[in-house]
Amino acid sequence: MKPGILAIDVGGTGLKAAVIDDRGRMRSDRQRVPTPHPCPPKLFLDTIAALVKPLPEFDRIAVGFPGVVRDGRVITAPNLGTGDWAGFGLAAALSKRLGGAPVRMVNDAEMQGLALVEGKGLELVVTLGTGVGTALLRDGVPTPHLELAHHPLSKSGKTYDEYLGNAAYEKIGKKRWNRRVKRMLEVLEILLHPDRIHLSGGNAKHIDFELPKGVAIASNEAGLEGGAGLWREPAAPRRPAARRPAAKPAPAKRTATRRAKV
Repeated sequence: MKPGILAIDVGGTGLKAAVIDDRGRMRSDRQRVPTPHPCPPKLFLDTIAALVKPLPEFDRIAVGFPGVVRDGRVITAPNLGTGDWAGFGLAAALSKRLGGAPVRMVNDAEMQGLALVEGKGLELVVTLGTGVGTALLRDGVPTPHLELAHHPLSKSGKTYDEYLGNAAYEKIGKKRWNRRVKRMLEVLEILLHPDRIHLSGGNAKHIDFELPKGVAIASNEAGLEGGAGLWREPAAPRRPAARRPAAKPAPAKRTATRRAKV
């Protein structure tokens, strides 16, 4: 049997890992440990190495990371509590630490989206956990990442993270937090007009109001299952059929003309 994909879902509260197949189905039990705080890169790598040790064989790695990532490097890591992440080449470091398997890495909400979306139209994934993650996909393909979590949402200027993150939930309670989730959905509808919104993350289970049409609560396990999507090669573009050169028109026949006598 072909070795599987090691999927790693990095959260501000917990680190999760499992080996999945090419279709995102679990080949192992999910492993989970609390995320250390603060969590600088070296401690992160040590923790992940211990986390995946009991898992079966894998030959590729997929990582969902809570921040802005580009080309295997971390740009921001707001929920890991350390400035040491800025510019850190996590994909290369993780590959080296875990035996040389190649690594593909995206934002954690984008990795969830690869498992959740239906693949038609404009779909938005919102993860409600330690912070708020967002991913926008068109016809199943992630669009350029937007860090909506750090954009002001409330009248007082609070960002999505500050307004709806876990710290806000614990401070204001379930009832007020649900009113804020309603407000967020209204704003996102005005801003993006998505065909569907998928709500996920550890705090999505606290939503207790009737959701608008096109909005659904999704499984939080998609953070791992979406790792298969990172290794799914896009379909090759169809090449247009070769055109035959147009036939040259036959030369026009000359007709004799007589010059009128003057």
